[in-house]
Amino acid sequence: MNRTSFRRLPWLMVAPALLLFLGLLIAPLLMTVGLSFNEFDLQLGPQAGTFTLEHYKALVSDSFFLEIFWRTCWISAVVTLLCICIGAPQAYILSRMGSPWRSIVLLIVLAPLLISVVVRAFGWSVLLGQDGLLNHLLQAVGLDRVRILYTETAVIIALVHVMLPFMVIPVWTSLQKLDPTVESAALTLNASPLTTLRRIILPQALPGILSGSLIVFGLSASSFAIPGLLGGRRVKMVATLIYDEYLHELNWPLGAAIAIGLLLANLVIMLTWNRALERRFKKALG
Repeated sequence: MNRTSFRRLPWLMVAPALLLFLGLLIAPLLMTVGLSFNEFDLQLGPQAGTFTLEHYKALVSDSFFLEIFWRTCWISAVVTLLCICIGAPQAYILSRMGSPWRSIVLLIVLAPLLISVVVRAFGWSVLLGQDGLLNHLLQAVGLDRVRILYTETAVIIALVHVMLPFMVIPVWTSLQKLDPTVESAALTLNASPLTTLRRIILPQALPGILSGSLIVFGLSASSFAIPGLLGGRRVKMVATLIYDEYLHELNWPLGAAIAIGLLLANLVIMLTWNRALERRFKKALG
């Protein structure tokens, strides 16, 4: 094999994956971008070959769209924060467990991933409904019923349940690199538990927390089944709004513009969070 063929070999090896990536991701994304600039006529539908910025102007000027984008961002942020607060300690405990408890707890953490999101959403609707298990328990202890279903609280609860494994697994994987004797040595040298947590455990868990938070935020912001089933028509998020524009209003260009807006908002927020978190911990460790 000559030098030219040897240089081409890596490209030939990645060519099938590259073609799959271009065909299944880049091409549909470019088509969506093109569709978002098309005009829309109520009688004729999307007008191919036309160009307009009205859909993007509506996204940044209409209070209806701004409210839905804001709701999507803050719900996703709350879900991410709750997953960090619940998942990071759970991952730390998991990393300190021995056999066979580690395998059992890990199976419990991963078990929800084996069930459809739609099934889990219906399960939460049964638990949180007016005649659900939660209200029956409240009545049993003499308290009044609460209305949780079709509220933002119901969406947050269900999203935390669905997204928690995506936080636990990355943090647990990062903590596998931490030697337990290092933590014991720090405590032996009179370091406080808080100092040990800040200077030894958190730096090791940081990559997992960072990757887990990015995954959780991105999946929460683009979630459709949970907001659609537990939020209903009252708690509309961006994914349900895109669904309405495509299938109810048949305004495909506006739906495409909303989808591109969600993608750009996700990228900006996730990149900003990534850099801010890295700088904060570098400053703390320095």
